[in-house]
Amino acid sequence: MDSQTHKAHRASQSGAKAEKKKTAKGKGKEKQHGFNEKAFAPKSGRNADRQGRRTAERDQTRLHVPLVDRTPDDQPPPVVVAVVGPPGVGKTTLMKSLIRRYTKQTLNHIQGPVTVVSGKKKRITFIECNNDLNSMIDVGKIADLVLLMIDGSYGFEMETFEFLNILQSHGFPKVIGILTHLDLIKKAATLKDTKKALKKRFWTEIYQGAKLFYLSGVLNGRYPDTEILNLSRFISVMKFRPLVFRNTHPYMLADRFEDLTPREEVRQSKGKCDRTVTVYGYLRGTNYRPGTRVHVPGVGDLDVKSVQILGDPCPLPDADSEKRRKLSEKKKLLIHAPMSDVGGVIYDKDAVYINVPGNFTKGGMDNPGEGEQMVLDLQDVNSTLDDQMAKSHIRLFGSSSQPLSVQAGPSRLPLEEEDEEDEDGSDEEEEGEYSDQDQELGSEDESSESEFGDDGEATTLDHGRAAPRNVQRTLQGLSSHDRKRGDVEYADSDSDLGEGDDDDDPGPSRRYVRFDGDAAVDVPSDGDLSEESGSEEDVPQWKANLSDKARAAFDDSARSRKRRDWVKLIYNSSASPEAIIGQRAAGTSASSQGPSMDDDDFFTVAHSTPAKMEEELDQTKEPINLEALKEWEDEELLDSIRSLFITGSSSHPAEGVDENGEPYEEMDGEEPELDGEDELVEEDGEGEPKTRLNKDASALAAKKAELKRKFDEQYDEPDAAKADFYAEAKDAMARQQQVNRAEFEGVDAEARALIEGYRPGTYIRMELADVPAEMVENFDPSYPIVVGGLLPAEERFGYVQVRIKRHRWFAKTLKTNDPLILSLGWRRFQTVPIYSLDDHSIRMRMLKYTPEHMHCYATFYGPASLPNTGFCAFNALGREAPGFRVSATGVVLDIDRSTRIVKKLKLTGVPYKIFKNTAFIKDMFSSALEVAKFEGANIRTVSGIRGQVKKALPKPDGAFRAAFEDKILMSDIVFLRAWYSIQPRKFYNPVTSLLLSHKERWEGMRLTGQVRREQGVVTPANINSLYKPIDRPARRFNPLKVPKKLQGALPYASKPKMMKPQHRATYLQKRAVVLEPEEKKALALLQQVRALRKDQVARRREKQAERKAVHRKKVDSEEAKKSEKDKERRKDYMRAAGKKSKRETEAMDGGRSNKRRKT
Repeated sequence: MDSQTHKAHRASQSGAKAEKKKTAKGKGKEKQHGFNEKAFAPKSGRNADRQGRRTAERDQTRLHVPLVDRTPDDQPPPVVVAVVGPPGVGKTTLMKSLIRRYTKQTLNHIQGPVTVVSGKKKRITFIECNNDLNSMIDVGKIADLVLLMIDGSYGFEMETFEFLNILQSHGFPKVIGILTHLDLIKKAATLKDTKKALKKRFWTEIYQGAKLFYLSGVLNGRYPDTEILNLSRFISVMKFRPLVFRNTHPYMLADRFEDLTPREEVRQSKGKCDRTVTVYGYLRGTNYRPGTRVHVPGVGDLDVKSVQILGDPCPLPDADSEKRRKLSEKKKLLIHAPMSDVGGVIYDKDAVYINVPGNFTKGGMDNPGEGEQMVLDLQDVNSTLDDQMAKSHIRLFGSSSQPLSVQAGPSRLPLEEEDEEDEDGSDEEEEGEYSDQDQELGSEDESSESEFGDDGEATTLDHGRAAPRNVQRTLQGLSSHDRKRGDVEYADSDSDLGEGDDDDDPGPSRRYVRFDGDAAVDVPSDGDLSEESGSEEDVPQWKANLSDKARAAFDDSARSRKRRDWVKLIYNSSASPEAIIGQRAAGTSASSQGPSMDDDDFFTVAHSTPAKMEEELDQTKEPINLEALKEWEDEELLDSIRSLFITGSSSHPAEGVDENGEPYEEMDGEEPELDGEDELVEEDGEGEPKTRLNKDASALAAKKAELKRKFDEQYDEPDAAKADFYAEAKDAMARQQQVNRAEFEGVDAEARALIEGYRPGTYIRMELADVPAEMVENFDPSYPIVVGGLLPAEERFGYVQVRIKRHRWFAKTLKTNDPLILSLGWRRFQTVPIYSLDDHSIRMRMLKYTPEHMHCYATFYGPASLPNTGFCAFNALGREAPGFRVSATGVVLDIDRSTRIVKKLKLTGVPYKIFKNTAFIKDMFSSALEVAKFEGANIRTVSGIRGQVKKALPKPDGAFRAAFEDKILMSDIVFLRAWYSIQPRKFYNPVTSLLLSHKERWEGMRLTGQVRREQGVVTPANINSLYKPIDRPARRFNPLKVPKKLQGALPYASKPKMMKPQHRATYLQKRAVVLEPEEKKALALLQQVRALRKDQVARRREKQAERKAVHRKKVDSEEAKKSEKDKERRKDYMRAAGKKSKRETEAMDGGRSNKRRKT
């Protein structure tokens, strides 16, 4: 080995590492050849100002509104990573690859959430999203990170864009794009262009610079390890900003589901009774307060029966757990997937299935899974549970070689807690003992059977307790927790075991303790001791009635010293305040009347002061002792502490501090010298005055140093001292979190849960009552179960006003009073909205349709939600809906349940009598009462003449008198423009998709046209609604007659130009034209020339038509020959292309042939 030569290390000459080393050594300037730092400075001040503004804007855009992260730092919940994509894109393969990367395990059948440990302080919950709109909505509300999978050979699909729009409505989480099936694209140029186009479109939808991964192909059923490693690194370093809705609502992704309904009730109701189910999962969001209702999307609002904190099934690794792990277990990390086949165990709704592949023997498996270990343990069992309990033994110590044998007889030992020393023992010792006991369980049973099988007497005596225990000691002094623990009982002291003589007659109160191989030992009870003490005189007095004295002393001390837990009395008790106060007073009086004991009593508890509790108005305050306050009347005591206050005037300053409160110079380096009196005080008082003076001086010095530092910062750098809003807000939030953490630092988990609720990150078991039976019967673990907590305001129902906009990709226009499915908060429900617009801040005017490319208001009946809560709307949730399914998006504006929406209403009528400016109008109203409501309303004619409603007429009904500003005609139509108040319909239909066997076939309220179309019913025709030809007769107006007197007064321009019709023929009409002979000849010649020209043009057109016909025939024949050649060429090309595609299909072995490929 010494002669072996190693290759010399060659330092890198280029790269980031080499550049870093060169810069550190000062060689960076030599390589840059005289780099001038001023060369890139802006030439003008305007450019410098613009560049500075751009830098400041870029810095500001990186900032966001600081939000309080309510996730605990010590035990954060696992990060929810959702794998989303269309079917056949490789979601399951990606989950298997990532789980294999983190846990070194391969899951064959993945269902439900899978939680893995990804690092020292991070866990990840993977969940696969189905190609179902309901699942995409639920996953989009809880996912912290979305792995959006895209088929690179096909491109983006409609479900991808729908899911992105759902994310935008419910708070956009982090998104990472993953391109798969890139190995199907053979040409490198096509692959490059495809990547570029998909990246550009992905950046358009997310943001510029969004991360996009490329997965080349599948090897051995999973993606390449290098690509999965890079993806897992990106996932592990991602930071998640808390979203507003999740930061204010508790929620839980259920990873386990069980039905606790008694089987007898299910049998009697034939499976139709409401069930009681439990869901398990990690609590996320904010604290969950007990008593809060929850909503399960797809089921409805449910009541929580109980909540219990369980042990973390997938805990984070710590130092102790890493030490205790075996070498074989360190190869694989923790994984928690109850619905999947982890370790061969699958937890169903009310059963546990163990999948054991093939046949195996006990010694043939190195690391059996959880289910396989269960089967192996069941194979080792040789007797039933009752037999094992009958043959079990009790050892006082772990090192005891002989077990205890207790014969029949009642026991009077009280219940007591175990010693704290046993509970606080080292974990390693406990683990060693437990592991040894677990490993030797089978061997001990076999040895005990063989050992006692030979000895007949031992087998007959060891049958356990023949009679039930008769516990006579009261348990008033013990807590409820101690009373519940009845597994093991201990004696109060060694004296309880007794030292009486052996009696031949075993009475009912006798107990015998037998060690194997020894004679039985009689253990008398406390009553026997008292009887013996009365009969025998040589028994000491302190030994008489030991149990009664100990019980009385314990009760007395417990009542007097026990501190009342006011948190439990307030939050966890149904008693009234008077009852609680009376209980406390009764306990005080009972303790004061305790039995008095002699001087030689052994268990006497001495009280320095009597425990006197007075009834106060505020029981949380300590009672005031007036005697203790009298000592503050002493002037000497007040003068001794007067110098400690700022307002105190003292002629003698504190030692170690000058008159201004500053420490002496020698305090910094060496200690001040003390005189004789100080030395004596130090010796007598054990250094307390000196320590107190040193603390005062150091506190003053620290305070002055802090003030000096602040002054220096403000004087030297005044701009730096002014912290921006972002930093101040973050500091304030950090301080508040620190205060909250310190407030609950010493409170136990139960009291803390009662006050602030169950914290996020805890693994809880939530019991839900009155769950529909269909949820249990149609349970499918591939669909996520989200349990979302409701705020108190969200349990109420009312009219919700929102701002909504129709999606630009949705083809149809939304209509008022058409049913719409909304995803708002945790809920998915169907409602009937009314669309409106704000009419100049005067009224909310109803719209019949949503406007194009513009927001409008919508009002509907539903659960109240907080303002600025986003939502998205759908017309249908099934796959049968053509095109883009997201119909609208918006936010909640107000929860005003008294929203008034008005609708424009035009009432028309016709006049039947006219008197100058007054007219009688009919056919507008139906009764005089309606007219009385509209008295004084403005009316108008179609021609523009304005009027007013005056008074109702007796006959006919509904007629009224109206006054106009001018005389109207009988042909005029009078209309009244009014506003009619409307209210949305109280329709709320939750989407109960989880109650169906086919989750995607939920149908809500349908339109009348859809029902008629499905049932084949013809739409009834209304005669008045049919279109008819409009026949309007021509109106004849009378001529305008102006009096002659008025015509004389008018100017000439305004006078009517009325001329009488001409009755006689004029000169031009009466004259006759006679041509001369020369004119006749010229006219005839012109007519002949025109006729010749006309004939010549006609013959020329005929010849041109003949030539065109011959040319057209020739062109048609050529086109026919050309088309034949093109058809043959096309057939040859398609034949070759078909053969090529067939060869590619056979080579791909069943590749995706149903989609268009880019080659």
